[in-house]
Amino acid sequence: MYFYNMTKNILFLNLLCLVFFFGKTTLSAQENNTQNKTILIQPSYLKAGDTVAIVAPSGILKNRTGEVKQATDLLKSWGLHVVVGKHVFSQDNHFAGTDNERCEDFQKAMDDPSISAIWCARGGYGTVRIVDKLNFEKFRENPKWLIGYSDITALHNQFHNEGFESIHALMCTSLTKDLNDISETISTFKKAIFGEPLSYTLKGTNYNKVGTVTAPIVGGNLTLLHTMLGSKSSLNTKGKILFIEEIGEYKYHIDRMLQSLKRAGYFDNCAGVLVGGMSKMRKNTTLWGTSVEQLILDVLAEYDFPIAFNMPAGHDKDNRALVLGETVKMTVGKDKTTVVFEAE
Repeated sequence: MYFYNMTKNILFLNLLCLVFFFGKTTLSAQENNTQNKTILIQPSYLKAGDTVAIVAPSGILKNRTGEVKQATDLLKSWGLHVVVGKHVFSQDNHFAGTDNERCEDFQKAMDDPSISAIWCARGGYGTVRIVDKLNFEKFRENPKWLIGYSDITALHNQFHNEGFESIHALMCTSLTKDLNDISETISTFKKAIFGEPLSYTLKGTNYNKVGTVTAPIVGGNLTLLHTMLGSKSSLNTKGKILFIEEIGEYKYHIDRMLQSLKRAGYFDNCAGVLVGGMSKMRKNTTLWGTSVEQLILDVLAEYDFPIAFNMPAGHDKDNRALVLGETVKMTVGKDKTTVVFEAE
C-alpha cells in the first residue's frame, strides 16, 4: 500500500509539472502576441518646410514617372520638400527593384533625421519580403509618419507592433489627372499629415450592427492581415476597432480569410469592426448567395461589438485617410455612422 500511495503521489506531481509547463500552450494568436504596445508613439505632424521621402517598397513603377512627379508637385504646393528614393524606378521583374534595393530606400528614409514622413509610391506586392529586414533603432530616435494602404498594411502592422502610429491613406499612383475627382481623398490626406482633426459621417445601412465604442483603430487590407497571422507582424486587436478593406477577391476568399482570423482569436476581444471598400468583387461560377455585408455579419454573428459598413477607405477613388493607432469614437446606427478621431 505504501508503494502504491507513493506511486500515486509521484504521478500527481508529474501531472502538476506538465500542467505548469504546458498548460498554456493553447493560447490564441491574440494572447500569444507579445509585440503589442498599449501606448503608441505619435510622430510629429508635418509643417511647411518639412521633408517627405517617396519610396517604393512593393510593386514596379514602370511608366509611372508622371504620377510620382504629380505627387511631388502636390507636396511642394503645401510647402513641403520632397526626396525620391534612389531605387523608386528600378525594376526587378514584379518589383520596384530587388528586395535589397527596396529595403535600402526604405531604411534610409527611416534613418534620416531630416525626413518627417515616408510616402509609399504604390502597393501591389512586396512589403512582406522586406519587413523583417528593417531596423528601427535610429527610427526610434526620430519617428516619422508611414503613409500608404493596400500592400503597405504589412508595414502598418509592423510599425504598430513596434509602437508607432501610421497613416492609412492614398499613394502616389492614387492620383488622377484631374485632382478634383479625388478632392475629398486629397483633403483628408492633407489633414492627416498636418494634424488637423478627422471626422467622418458614413451612409447608414440596415447591415450596421448598432453601438458606440471608443478605442484605437488598427487594420488595413484583409489579405495582408491574413498573411501576417502567426508572425511577429500579426496585430493584437484586443480592445481595438479593426478596419478592413479588400479588392478583387471572391466572396468565398473573403469568408475564408475572416474564418482564419476568427479561428486565430482575432475577434475574441475586439472592440468593433469598421468595413471599408470591398471593391471589384469577383464572381465565382458557384454563387455565394448573400451580399458581402451579410457574409461579414455571419462570420461575426457571435460577437456583440458594433460593426459599421460604408467607410470610404480602400481601393476606390474615394479613399479617406485613417490614422492607425489613434483613438476614435465610432457611433454606429442604422441611419448613419460617425467616426471621430480624438487627436492629441
